[in-house]
Amino acid sequence: MGPFQVIIFIVWALSALALIALVLMHSGKGTGVSDMIASSLYNSSAATGVMERNLDRLTVIVAVVFAVCVVLCMFFFPQEELRRNQAKKMFEIIVEKEGMEFLGWREVPTFPNVLGHKAVECMPYIMQGFVKKPADVEKGLPFDRRLYIARRVFEQSSDDTYVVSLSSRTIVYKGMFLVGQLRTFFADLQSADYESAIAMVHSRFSTNTNPSWERAHPNRLMVHNGEINTIRGNADKMLAREENMESEHLKGQLHKVLPAISKTGSDSAMLDNTLEFLVMSGMELPLAVMIAIPEPWANNKAMSQTKRDFYQYYATMMEPWDGPASILFSDGDIMGAVLDRNGLRPSRYMITDDDTLILSSEVGVLPIDPTKIKVKERLRPGKMLLVDTVQGRVIDDEEIKEKYASRQPYGEWLDNNLVQLHDLKIPNKKVPVHTKEERARLQKAFGYTYEDFKTSILPMALNGSEQIGAMGIDTPLAVLSNNHQPLFNYFKQLFAQVTNPPIDSIREKVVTSTTVYLGSDGNVLEEKPENCKQLRINNPILTNTDILKIKNMKVDGFKVETIPIIYYKNTSLEKAIDHLYVEADRAHREGANIIILSDRGVDENHVAIPSLLAVSALQQYLVQTKKRTSMAVILESGEPRDVHHFATLLGFGASAINPYLAQESIQELIDLNMLDKDYYAAVDDYNNAIINGIVKIAAKMG
Repeated sequence: MGPFQVIIFIVWALSALALIALVLMHSGKGTGVSDMIASSLYNSSAATGVMERNLDRLTVIVAVVFAVCVVLCMFFFPQEELRRNQAKKMFEIIVEKEGMEFLGWREVPTFPNVLGHKAVECMPYIMQGFVKKPADVEKGLPFDRRLYIARRVFEQSSDDTYVVSLSSRTIVYKGMFLVGQLRTFFADLQSADYESAIAMVHSRFSTNTNPSWERAHPNRLMVHNGEINTIRGNADKMLAREENMESEHLKGQLHKVLPAISKTGSDSAMLDNTLEFLVMSGMELPLAVMIAIPEPWANNKAMSQTKRDFYQYYATMMEPWDGPASILFSDGDIMGAVLDRNGLRPSRYMITDDDTLILSSEVGVLPIDPTKIKVKERLRPGKMLLVDTVQGRVIDDEEIKEKYASRQPYGEWLDNNLVQLHDLKIPNKKVPVHTKEERARLQKAFGYTYEDFKTSILPMALNGSEQIGAMGIDTPLAVLSNNHQPLFNYFKQLFAQVTNPPIDSIREKVVTSTTVYLGSDGNVLEEKPENCKQLRINNPILTNTDILKIKNMKVDGFKVETIPIIYYKNTSLEKAIDHLYVEADRAHREGANIIILSDRGVDENHVAIPSLLAVSALQQYLVQTKKRTSMAVILESGEPRDVHHFATLLGFGASAINPYLAQESIQELIDLNMLDKDYYAAVDDYNNAIINGIVKIAAKMG
């Protein structure tokens, strides 16, 4: 019997399970704890704390029905009394408008003298508010959903107050101090009446963001040790996705909570915003974590087909939030932990004979008698650990994921709706080919050099890999060059920073995937077959035949529109970009869900918008107008030829790229006897070299 089975067996026999889950790092730039609301503490403190508004009535209500009918809110208000009172009044009005009764305020007893000068200088005014549950609203998630709507309305009405927590099941105490100061600063945490079955503790010690009271962990649902390296793309996709999202649970209320993500927050806060939005929209918390932080499934042959189908179904709608991450999450009833697909952050746990589970990023954070330890284990890459405090048992990774993967016939949905690129028929049309003279003119127009042929295109077409070279580049910065430089050269690759180790893109290939999905994204909040109506492409570097197949595809649910990115040379570039927006809007109105940006047609009178500028400009326009998840963008361009070029294009918004001129140049190398190889084999090797180079670049970010 394995360790997880032992845990389940032992806990299953228990009537209750006390859980303490700790994510502790060394002392640093912020500390906090998330617990269940300790009703025994607030029943007594309601009478002894500083209370406002109907004191006698509030004391009676809290003492009698606190545990089931009253929620406790934690706020960071401004120190200035006028602004604080305005924010408090605003919250009271919003609560009443949302159909709840506001009962009163409590000033949280604190000891600022234990803090350092910097923390005291920017310390907020900390208060708690009490809100009564309406009689027609169920306790638990339905009540939390009502509170969530009220909080989002308040946050968009008051920009100088931070809502630390607003839940009927959990409360967060945090601030800008060291871990040892957490208990000494908050008097509540020193009380013998403060009891909780769960606790999430977090302390920051190394970060590339400025510390503040608001950015200290825990967030409202989770704590996070690590970084989200894909945060810009994740945030943009969540913003664009708002146009396609509908929820039965937020019907008629969705406009109040959008945008779901606050871009002023940290990467952890944005992930917390996303999880919270998914949960309040009706998705169970473990499922929301599974689709946001999926385990590596694309290259995992040992995974069951049921789970692979589940992950592929959600991959058509939701991109992973990638980066080294150990994440703990809790809604007050369940507590879980998940590790990123690479396992780049440690998480170890143990279960003692008094039914306590302790999970930590370090070994030995608490003094535990070794004779009392029943189970000692570690969380493995991409795996999840879950504790249900209501049922009083530990649920292992396999049971959690099989439960969700078996809920719907995801495999059948994929078979009926997912279209594979290799299954598309080749049309009875000829692939456009330029003459030798036309090709030479285009190569000159797009800035090809002899070095591009000799050190880039030729080695990749010959060997299927990039030339080996020293790390880094010693050429002058493009902005200082006297020669015309491609726009790509103005950008540099990012490397892992702070505590971020790079990935070995060769030996850790199991955690990488180059598959892209094209078409209109489905509604992630509703499980239905039509959501996975997508075109799957395994390699986003397309051959000339691939782009011809896509242009002429006749499949229900797909409409392809080609938009030229060339313009008359006497027209300003700004007007050309504006015209691109107009054409994209027209294509969207006509139902197109795949846009091909093409610079074919460059001649004496027409020049091309730099491909990177066209892709990036359209990407940002579609995100801002919330159309990006309705349309996929493919680039058909003669400009990109080097790995760095393709990496920037994919990074700034292209879903797939057809480098038609680079691939035609391979034929020229064969004709000149510089390359002794079959043309189609050489193109395949070139495309594979490009995508492997892109994976290597991404791996540097960890």
